[in-house]
Amino acid sequence: MAHQPTPQEITDVAALKVLAHPMRQKIERCLRNGPVNSAALARELGESTGLTSYHLRQMAKHGFIEEAPELAKGRERWWRAVPGDRRFPPHSRQSPEMREALTEMHRLNFAELIEQFERFATERDTMGPWADAALFSRSTLRLTPAQLRRFFEEYIALIYRYRDAPPAAEGPAEESRTVLLRLLGIPELP
Repeated sequence: MAHQPTPQEITDVAALKVLAHPMRQKIERCLRNGPVNSAALARELGESTGLTSYHLRQMAKHGFIEEAPELAKGRERWWRAVPGDRRFPPHSRQSPEMREALTEMHRLNFAELIEQFERFATERDTMGPWADAALFSRSTLRLTPAQLRRFFEEYIALIYRYRDAPPAAEGPAEESRTVLLRLLGIPELP
């Protein structure tokens, strides 16, 4: 079972802007699969190594990624994601600049989710047993803000309970895949 890190609230607007940049979100998606160097990243994203190097340095400056020196060969630099439980201040404590950066970050995240769903829907018939693996739940709960916060914390704890857990009796490790999970909870407006 993976250790659940201490939540880190990001209040630095510059750091939020790093997370809300489209190229850096693409880089973050690539790093989900493991360490990369700027040349391989540039090829994958169809960009120049200078551009990918710049964005990697900006992400490292704010602690979202770090160098992986054990993978370096000569002057080649490798980078990996820094795991963490990153949180954002509640709306009531956000400055207008923070709100703008977070709105952009959320917009990009939803666009990625829609793109991933459309790709899944297109390729589903070729996915064998994974074609049945899409989960969907649409629920309505009546909660106080404090209850919603507790629900969120339990959700995060559940994520860490399953993160990096061996498949156990459910099947061989080679049958496992990365699964994208998203939780959205918003109050219904009257």
